[in-house]
Amino acid sequence: MQATETLAPQAGIAPVCDALGISRASLYRRRRPRQEPRRATPARALSEPERHEVLQLLHSERFVDAAPAQVHATLLEEGRYLCSPRSMYRILASSGEVRERRDQLQHPHYAKPELVATAPKQVWSWDITKLKGPAKLVYFYLYVILDIFSRYVVGWMIAEAENAGMAERLIEESCLKQGIEPSQLKLHADRGAPMRSKTVAQLLAELGIDPSHSRPHVSNDNPYSEAHFKTLKYRPGMPDRFASGDQARAIFRDLFHWYHHQHHHSGIAHLTPFVVHHGRAEQVLGVRHRARMAAYLAHPERFVNGPPRRESLPAAVWINAPEKTAHQDAPGSTQSNPDDPEVVPTCITYGQYPKLAVRPWELAAAPETSQ
Repeated sequence: MQATETLAPQAGIAPVCDALGISRASLYRRRRPRQEPRRATPARALSEPERHEVLQLLHSERFVDAAPAQVHATLLEEGRYLCSPRSMYRILASSGEVRERRDQLQHPHYAKPELVATAPKQVWSWDITKLKGPAKLVYFYLYVILDIFSRYVVGWMIAEAENAGMAERLIEESCLKQGIEPSQLKLHADRGAPMRSKTVAQLLAELGIDPSHSRPHVSNDNPYSEAHFKTLKYRPGMPDRFASGDQARAIFRDLFHWYHHQHHHSGIAHLTPFVVHHGRAEQVLGVRHRARMAAYLAHPERFVNGPPRRESLPAAVWINAPEKTAHQDAPGSTQSNPDDPEVVPTCITYGQYPKLAVRPWELAAAPETSQ
C-alpha cells in the first residue's frame, strides 16, 4: 500500500492499482480512516437535568434504601412520574451504583496438594473409614496410615469412634516404630475433624512432620487411602458386619498379613509391599529377571519382542503431579491416581486405653515373623 501512495502521483491511481492488484476502494479507505458512528440520542431520552433530578431523588434519605420499583410506585401514588424503573436502573448503573447489596461469600483459593515420594518413609497418607457393626447405626472405625511409595501400612487401629487423641497416639507410635527423623516425612490427609484437630497439628509440629490436606469437596486428593479402603472392603471373605471390635481386629490382622507378604501390587512392579518397604526390591527383581532370561535362552522364538527387560520400581510416586515435570519422562513413574485400588496391612498391639475403651493396633517396622 505504501508503494501505491508513492507511485500514484506520477502514474495515476488506476494504473498503479491495476499493476499491483490492489482495489482502489481499499486505497481510498486507507486514506480516510473509518470513524465509529456515534449513536444518536433518542428523542424520548431524559435530559441531563432530568437524569440529575432522578439521581438526587434516589440518593435522598427517603429513598436511599429503596429499590427503583419501590420508588416508582411511591411516586405514582403521590401523583409524580419521573421515569420508568428501568431508566432508574440505567441512571444508577452509569454512576456505578448497581451491585449486589448482600455480602457474598468469598470462597478462598485452596492450593492443590502436590506431594512426591521417591523412596519409603517420605510421604504417608492416612484416613479413617467406617465398618458396619452388629446393629443398624452401630459402627467401628478403621484408622490406617499408608506409605504411598511402598504401599506399606505403617500403622492401623480399630476404634469405636473418630477421636483426635487416638489418632495422635497412632501417628506418634508409628513414627517411633519407623524411626522417622524431623523434617523427613510429609503426612497427607483429608479434611476430617481428627485430621485438622489442634492436638494432631501440635504433634506434627513437635515431630517435625509437614502436614498436608486435601482441598474441600475434592475426593481424589487422597487417592491412595481411598483405593486402599476399597481393596479391603472388596476382599473375598470380608463380612458385611462385624459382631465386635475384637472380631474386626482379628480379621484385619490376617488380612494385613496376607497383603504385606503375599499380595503382588501392580503399582510397585507386582512386588509385595513388605519387599519394597524393607529394601529388598532389587534382589527380587534380579531373581525374576534371571528366570525370564533362562526361559528366553531356552526358547527365544517365544519372545517375539526380543530379550526380556529387567523390571524396575516407579521412579516417583505423586499425589497430584504437576502437568509438566521431569519425572513424567522417566519409565515406570506413576501419577497421583493409582490404577488399581490395592493395599493392605499388618500390626502389633499396644496397651488398652481404659478411658476410651479402645485398643490401637500398629504395624511394626521390623520383619513380621510373628504373624
